[in-house]
Amino acid sequence: MDGDVGRRRRCLLGGAVFAVCMAGTTLPTPLYGLYQEKFGFSELTVTVVYAVYAFGVIGVLLLAGNASDSVGRRPVLLWGLGFAAASAVCFLCATALGWLYAGRLLSGLSAGLFTGAATAYVMELAPPGGASRATFVATAANMGGLGCGPLLAGVLAQYVDHPLYLPFAVHLALVACSAVVLLRLPETVREIRPLSTVRPQRPSLPPRVRAVFGPAAAASFVGFALFGVFTSVSPAFLAQSLDVHNHAVSGLVVALAFFSSTAGQLAVGRAGMSRSLPLGCAGLLAGLALLAGALRWDLLPLVVLSAVVGGVGQGLAFRGALSAVATASEADRRAAVISALFVVAYTGISVPVIGVGLLAEPLGLEGAGLVFIACMALLVSIAGVYLLRRPVPAPSEADGRR
Repeated sequence: MDGDVGRRRRCLLGGAVFAVCMAGTTLPTPLYGLYQEKFGFSELTVTVVYAVYAFGVIGVLLLAGNASDSVGRRPVLLWGLGFAAASAVCFLCATALGWLYAGRLLSGLSAGLFTGAATAYVMELAPPGGASRATFVATAANMGGLGCGPLLAGVLAQYVDHPLYLPFAVHLALVACSAVVLLRLPETVREIRPLSTVRPQRPSLPPRVRAVFGPAAAASFVGFALFGVFTSVSPAFLAQSLDVHNHAVSGLVVALAFFSSTAGQLAVGRAGMSRSLPLGCAGLLAGLALLAGALRWDLLPLVVLSAVVGGVGQGLAFRGALSAVATASEADRRAAVISALFVVAYTGISVPVIGVGLLAEPLGLEGAGLVFIACMALLVSIAGVYLLRRPVPAPSEADGRR
């Protein structure tokens, strides 16, 4: 019993380190308006600065998404914390737009190292029989951390002096504490291989994973695309269309989407994995419809509802997707397969966001948002219908085939 308690504690500590890293990736969200005033750049530039982060994530996942399977989880995560610290330093030193690009790129490298490795690490730290709970800890740490970033920065920016500096100084201190915690946690990879064995990986999947990966990836793409738009342009929409200039409110609206995602992940246990993916698609479709209403009629309550409903849908879909691909993969390929899922997800969080930025000038922010919503609604509807016709098998079924 003591051993199980100790492993649960280590699992939670690993999740806390994961959350700290991910919080840094969304920390600038409510501050983009202040940076626009300081450096004088356009809404398109905001989306590009935001998307640089996602390109950093994708690059690391493709080049070193399987690194922790070879060299161990802890060394990869320590490098990730190092990049997170370097990102915070860039924002602390920002005197021109180039610093923001550098900070976002370093933040993307950090998240790229963490996404697959930390998810696998948290699951492996859990006691026997705790796979489902560990999956929730990993996904909740990911989304909860993403939600804490804008909330922390928004509150500090609104109510404390030095809004462009204090949030990053606080995060730098949290990263240092996380490094201490990580050094005290055990390594979970049994056969450590040298760094020279790590090779860039093509986006390929083991045959046993392919049947579940397609629909899981489609749902993840739409969910992350919705979050991408919320994170990059919702503060500008709140300020320009709804006259909401309170940074804490802007941060809270974005945080609600991520926190609602965590609530959606909790609901997977009741819904079951085979139902959580199509239910998640339905939630995403409803969230997109509410967001369309908010853009059309300039209503703050609909923005909040779209964040909550869309977040719950994303949580249902994402935890179901992660459980499906993690369970179907072998232990020595798990981090690589999880990384492949995140490549698709982070493509969703970057490419559509840049599209919104490109359309914002000719169509306006609201018109660009409506085009985005129409495209994502079509994609999530197709994925939902496919999942209803070909449900993803539950983890117990996949375990029985091992």
